[in-house]
Amino acid sequence: MKMRFNYLIYTAVAAIMALQSCDKGFEELNTNPDASPVAEPEYVFSKALLDAMGNSYFATNALACGGSMQHFATYKDVPGIGDKYYFQQGTYPYDYFTTGYVTAVNEIATTINALDSTDAADANKLAIAKIFRVYIMHRITDLYGDIPYTDAVKGYTTNNFTPKYDSQASIYADMLNDLEVFAAKLNAGRVTFGAGDFIYSGDVTKWKKFAYSLMLRLGMRLSKRDAATAEVWVKKAIAGGVITADADIATMKYSDGSQTINRNPAAAALLSSDYAVANGNSNTEGGKLAQTFITSLKNNNDPRLNVIAVVWNGGKPDTSTALQKGMPNGLLTKPADFVTYSEPNPATILQYDAPYILMSAAETNLLLAEASVRGWYEGNAADAFSAAIGASMRNWALFGDAGVIASTRIAQYQAAHQLTGTTDEKLAMIGAEKWVSLFIDEQEIYADWRRTGYPQLTPVNIPGNITGGTIPRRLLYPPSEESVNSASLAEAITRQGANLMTTHIWWDKQ
Repeated sequence: MKMRFNYLIYTAVAAIMALQSCDKGFEELNTNPDASPVAEPEYVFSKALLDAMGNSYFATNALACGGSMQHFATYKDVPGIGDKYYFQQGTYPYDYFTTGYVTAVNEIATTINALDSTDAADANKLAIAKIFRVYIMHRITDLYGDIPYTDAVKGYTTNNFTPKYDSQASIYADMLNDLEVFAAKLNAGRVTFGAGDFIYSGDVTKWKKFAYSLMLRLGMRLSKRDAATAEVWVKKAIAGGVITADADIATMKYSDGSQTINRNPAAAALLSSDYAVANGNSNTEGGKLAQTFITSLKNNNDPRLNVIAVVWNGGKPDTSTALQKGMPNGLLTKPADFVTYSEPNPATILQYDAPYILMSAAETNLLLAEASVRGWYEGNAADAFSAAIGASMRNWALFGDAGVIASTRIAQYQAAHQLTGTTDEKLAMIGAEKWVSLFIDEQEIYADWRRTGYPQLTPVNIPGNITGGTIPRRLLYPPSEESVNSASLAEAITRQGANLMTTHIWWDKQ
C-alpha cells in the first residue's frame, strides 16, 4: 500500500514539472483532447458514489467485519482476519484506509471544491456533497478511530502530503454539525445532481431524510461515550425527520454488464473472491456463512434465512430450511463436509444488479426503538421494533423475486418477536435484530456491536491470533503511514493508543 501514497506524490510532482515545462506555442501539444481542463462536479460526484460503496468490500466488510460479527466464516488462515483474528500477510486491516482516500475521499473533496458556495444554483449540490462526505468519512473513522480529516487529500490542492490526524471526538462534532447545517440548506426549488445521483436521482426531500437519519445513527453512536450529547443529536435528528417508509430508503442502483464499476460491489466482491465456481466446494477463500448466524436464523424461524442462504445440493443451490447449516468460525482445515455448509444465495445476494442499501427504514426504526427505550423519543418502542422487522424483510424483495417474503410469514415473525422485558432485555433484542436486519452492511453492524455489545458473541481463541482471543475493536493503520506520515501518525497513536486491533476507538468507551 505504500506505493499508492508514493504515487500521489509522484503525480503531484509530475504535474508541476509538466506545467513548468510548458512554453509558448506548446499548449496544444500538452492538452489531452479526451480530458476536461476543469473538474465537472456532476461527474466527479457520481464517481465518488461508486467508489465509496465499492471500497474494499471483500477484505473489509466480508472478512474483517463480517468474520468478526460471525456472519461469515473461513477455514483458511490468510483471509482469517475476522474469522480467527489472524493477520499474517496481505492488506486486509488497512485496505479500506489506503483505497478510500485516493478515490472517494478525494473525489468528494474535488466535487465540493468545484462548486461555488456563493452561487444559489450550486447550493443543493454542495449540500448533498457535504452530506455524502459525512457518510464517507464516518465509515473510515469508525474503522480506525483518529484519521486525517480536515487535512484529508490536500496533497492535490496545497501539496500537503503529511496530513494531521484529527481526534475522533472532533471529527464526530464536525460531521454532526455538517449534517445539521447542510440538511437545513436543502431546497426543493433548486437544481441538484439529477441523474448523476445514483441514490435519490436528485430528490431533495429524500436527501434531507437521509441526512437526519445519518445524524440519528451518529448521534446514537455517542451513547456509550457521552449520553447527554447523544440525546441532543438524536432528538435533533428525529425532529428533522428520518427515514421511516420503504419509499425513502437510501439505495445505490447497479446494473449488470461489462463495466464492473456498475455492478453491486458486495455481489461482485463475493463472487470474484470466493463463490465464482458456484458448486459449494471450490470456494476460493474457503468462505461460508457462519454457524452463529445460521443457527440464530433457524432457531428464530426467521424467514430471511431462505432468501439469504443456500446449500449446494446435487449441484444446485437449495434454500430449504432443513439443509441450512453454518460453518464454525476458527477452523484451521477444510471440513470433509464443506459442501454441506450454507453460503450466500446466488439469486439474491450475488446478483450484480441488486441495489446496495446505505440506510433503510429497518435501521432507523431500530434506532427509534432504542431512543424510546432510553427515554429520548416519545414514540412507542414496540411499534418501531415491529416496523423495523417488516421493513427489513420487505427490503429483500429489492433483490428480485427470490427475495420476496410472504406478508403472512412477516406477520407471524412479528407476532412471535415483540419488544418486551427490562431495559437491558429490550436493548439486547434491538441489537440482535439489527445484527440480522443490516446483514451485508457489515461495517455498520460491526460499529453498532462495538457500541452496544449486542448480540453477545463468543469469540474464538485460535493459536497465533493477534488479539488474545478477543473480537477486534478496530482495524490497523497502513504501514505506509509510518514512513510517509510518521509524525502525524505518532501523534494519533499517542492520543488514541497503540496501532493494534485491540485498541478501543474514542466512542467505543471501555
